[in-house]
Amino acid sequence: MTFTDSLVDIPVRLDFDQLVPRFSRAVASLDHAATGELDRAGVDPAVRELVRLRASQLNGCAYCVDQHANDGRAAGVTDQKLHAVAIWRDSGLFTAAERAALELTESVTRLSETHVPDGVVDHARAVLGEEPLAALLSLIVAINVWNMIGVTTRCWPVHRAAA
Repeated sequence: MTFTDSLVDIPVRLDFDQLVPRFSRAVASLDHAATGELDRAGVDPAVRELVRLRASQLNGCAYCVDQHANDGRAAGVTDQKLHAVAIWRDSGLFTAAERAALELTESVTRLSETHVPDGVVDHARAVLGEEPLAALLSLIVAINVWNMIGVTTRCWPVHRAAA
């Protein structure tokens, strides 16, 4: 078996932004509102990108995984930590606040399986505080909406980095 250097193109299923522009702008507004709440609550931009990245990994959104790994780097997250997000529970690279945020992210993203137990919310509240917890919940909701759109439509292809 021989491996080649040619990459596979993933075709766009549906040009979501073009077909439902008002809704697409509303989702962008939702995301901006969540970011504003995170700013107001003093949540570190690096934590935001770890949350966005983890939800996107769980949901299998290729565009969002790529986007938020890049945004995480821009926010000061090391490559080592970005690579460890998928196995954060077994990694000593994450702070207590990051771990609480990632645990909340996983539980909310897997809502139908977890029903977000009291213990997850209580732990996040104890570690993060109530206002940051609420702000992070708004972000988790927003990234899950983006992931639903991206996975279903594949409307935003991953841009390949220059070699």
